[in-house]
Amino acid sequence: MAFTPQQAILELGDAFYDPVVAAPFPKTVLRFRNDRAAAEVGLDGLGDAEWIAHFGRFEPLSGGLRQPLALRYHGHQFRVYNPEIGDGRGFLFAQMTDAHGRLMDLGTKGSGQTPWSRFGDGRLTLKGGVREILATEMLEALGVETSRTFSLIETGEELQRGDEPSPTRSAVLVRLNHGHIRIGTFQRLAHFQDTENIAKLTGYVLRHYYGEEPGDDAAQRLLGHVAARTARMAGRFMAAGFVHGVLNSDNINVTGESFDYGPWRFAPSWAPGFTAAYFDQNGLYAFARQPEAIYWDLMQLASSLRLIAEEAPLIEAMETFPEIFQAEVAEAMLWRLGLVPRGTEQDRPLIGAIEAALVASRTSIDRFFFDGFGGTLPADYGEQFEEVRAQLAQYAPRKPRDHPYWFDPEPCAMLIDEVEAIWSAIAQGDDWGPLNAKVAAIRRMGEAIG
Repeated sequence: MAFTPQQAILELGDAFYDPVVAAPFPKTVLRFRNDRAAAEVGLDGLGDAEWIAHFGRFEPLSGGLRQPLALRYHGHQFRVYNPEIGDGRGFLFAQMTDAHGRLMDLGTKGSGQTPWSRFGDGRLTLKGGVREILATEMLEALGVETSRTFSLIETGEELQRGDEPSPTRSAVLVRLNHGHIRIGTFQRLAHFQDTENIAKLTGYVLRHYYGEEPGDDAAQRLLGHVAARTARMAGRFMAAGFVHGVLNSDNINVTGESFDYGPWRFAPSWAPGFTAAYFDQNGLYAFARQPEAIYWDLMQLASSLRLIAEEAPLIEAMETFPEIFQAEVAEAMLWRLGLVPRGTEQDRPLIGAIEAALVASRTSIDRFFFDGFGGTLPADYGEQFEEVRAQLAQYAPRKPRDHPYWFDPEPCAMLIDEVEAIWSAIAQGDDWGPLNAKVAAIRRMGEAIG
């Protein structure tokens, strides 16, 4: 498709962002370009030199934003309100429509300091960029709606960090996703009692991301949409065995796309208390607590919208989350098992049996879904899976188990040891082969499941 630039964000006005300039990096070495994603927004025809010019030096795209914009927002971080945050090491670089007519953003991570950097250097480690590639590729393959790592360019600086050996290499990442409006964007306006701009932002989100015009019930409709989308995200996190790590309200996109990956992990087994962040000592964002955490963030959006709407319809919209979440968990698990859903109520016994068996047996999540694709478990799954077998017998496959992937000896997984091994090859020998091979393997798995 042809590149179709947009500048919708300018409708909001300068109360929502600060024009900024990208850092002048000492070098720009292209390490990853996502041509599959680029094709969906008409940018796959760029040569490498053009790619680096736009996504390493941030020369404007034709017809796009003339200057990068650091977006303003607040948020609860581990349930402590922080009015000092915003785009501190990133900015909105461009907007465009994709092949489905959706408004899309190209945002950055590691592009330099902004008015919201506080004491940070505005940079991203190369390891952080590699980890984001792996997270987004794996989540996309597992059916989670996620930002997509569009570009990673090494930038030639030595960074000091407390959570990895330093000095460490630097990079700038560009991600493609369906908007960068966060729950924290609304919270900031509520903090300042700015009802006019809350109404303006509500209309913007409804119009550009949900295809609706605002009206008297705009806030209720918006909250209902965000409840449904975030419930879907929570359900798909569970089926993927994924732990985001920092589900703060500034990390929740109002389109329900997962994004902004820091200390993420995939759980090796269905362990409810499994955490991704070493600093999450109380398990606030543990694997099984993620739906609760996302719902709590949704409550902060409702509280912000209370400034422009009555309480009762907002509560009504909020109360849709639990039921939608349960339906989305079932749909996501059945999709990953290659089965046709029977209906929310009919599917609950199977979902409950799977969770109980995985907890009791400590079976690998990836192994279970790999072995069970199509609805039949191997003979070596013991008595803990008897109820799962009985339930699976009632389901029809949605797709044959004939892709070559299903004949591999092991499932494609993304556990922390492999992440570290992929990074080690880059750090020690500048060997990008394992990363490229893993991306290819993940996409092959996605083809098999999808």
